[in-house]
Amino acid sequence: EDEVSSEHALVELSNICLMGTNVASGTATAVVVATGGRTYFGSLAKSIVGSRSQTAFDRGVNSVSWLLIRFMFVMAPLVLFINGFTKGDWTEALLFALSIAVGLTPEMLPMIVSANLAKGATAMAKRKVVVKRLNAIQNFGSMDVLCTDKTGTLTSGAPKIAHLAAVDGNEAALLQQAGALQRGSEHPLAKAVPDACVERGLNVADVSASQSLTGRGIAGTLDGRPLALGNRRLLEETGLSTGDLADSASAWEAEGRTLSWLIEQGSQPRVLGLFAFGDTLKTGALQAVQQLKARHISSHLLTGDNRGSARVVAEALGIDDVYAEVLPADKAATVATLKKTGVVAMVGDGINDAPALAAADIGIAMGGGTDVAMHAAGITLMRGDPRLVPAALEISRKTYAKIRQNLFWAFVYNLVGIPLAAFGLLNPVLAGAAMALSSVSVVSNALLLKTWKPKDSEEERP
Repeated sequence: EDEVSSEHALVELSNICLMGTNVASGTATAVVVATGGRTYFGSLAKSIVGSRSQTAFDRGVNSVSWLLIRFMFVMAPLVLFINGFTKGDWTEALLFALSIAVGLTPEMLPMIVSANLAKGATAMAKRKVVVKRLNAIQNFGSMDVLCTDKTGTLTSGAPKIAHLAAVDGNEAALLQQAGALQRGSEHPLAKAVPDACVERGLNVADVSASQSLTGRGIAGTLDGRPLALGNRRLLEETGLSTGDLADSASAWEAEGRTLSWLIEQGSQPRVLGLFAFGDTLKTGALQAVQQLKARHISSHLLTGDNRGSARVVAEALGIDDVYAEVLPADKAATVATLKKTGVVAMVGDGINDAPALAAADIGIAMGGGTDVAMHAAGITLMRGDPRLVPAALEISRKTYAKIRQNLFWAFVYNLVGIPLAAFGLLNPVLAGAAMALSSVSVVSNALLLKTWKPKDSEEERP
């Protein structure tokens, strides 16, 4: 009973069923121990769903709108009474007051922002950058910091086995055991082991009690033996050392390889072997980081991978700050800390990136990633090309510049129109016509965004 009361003990049970488990044949009786928000996926959903805080630009527009409204409530009655008492014609004084009210009512501010953001989103969509939340464009244009995942975002996400070592020297058995554990897993590393088994003509058996160890690896039972395949965190939590494989692990980690340890768990846990996986950088990853650096945007690498692999990728791309071996919650916490220094964007593709994507000011999901990541992000790159990030940044800044231009001319209109209306030189009809003409000019200026083409990115590929 004490064992079942412990959450850690629950996931260690050999007969536990996880979300989505099917009974292939026969019948089974199960006890539900967690539902909804109490499950792991439920906790992820909580972190990516909810109200989002207003951007600084939103707050600025709202404050200006309220200022103009208050100013209108003061000026309109003031003009009414001054003209009524001085000229004695209250009908004409009322018309002057209405002209002030028409000129000061900030109905153009939402239109200026919405029209420009809509055209900016259209221009980005033509370049395979889909905007789900329009305010993401405003945040993107003022971005100071970029955080990015590694596997599948900066690298191809299709790693291969570069090296392997078995403690007993039997590499074929080591591959078969690891391949059995990796069957059905959706982790980017999972496909590499079964592929290697196929290449060598090795048969892979089925495991029982298979379970994912979040941020650590995968575990299961093969021929009555409890096995686990995972990273150094799993190795340390099991209380094991690298032993005879220490030199190989250090050398392969220095090459930038991702390491996975095959462990036999149970009463006397031991290390069975070591795998080193290699991945290649995506085409355009270096160019994308360089373009962002030229725009004075600092880049940070956030990955659950080992420090050696993360460091090699960071050095190849010119990324200074590396956060390695971090769990999903740690990624979100790191993003929250960096937000204190400026506007932060997060780029990722996996379910483990979802909390960080939601925590960032701008979440950017890779189109080939998980649905959860795309749901949490405000912007989705339909091609897995990192160069789309600086290209989207360019149009975001152009959109932001258009908004500021249109706001400037709107205020010029008010500065000119209000004194004319106050002295009786502008009646409500002309004020309304001027307002309509101003709206036409705003929309026309926004339409110029349709002609945008990114300077640094390649032309769209079919």
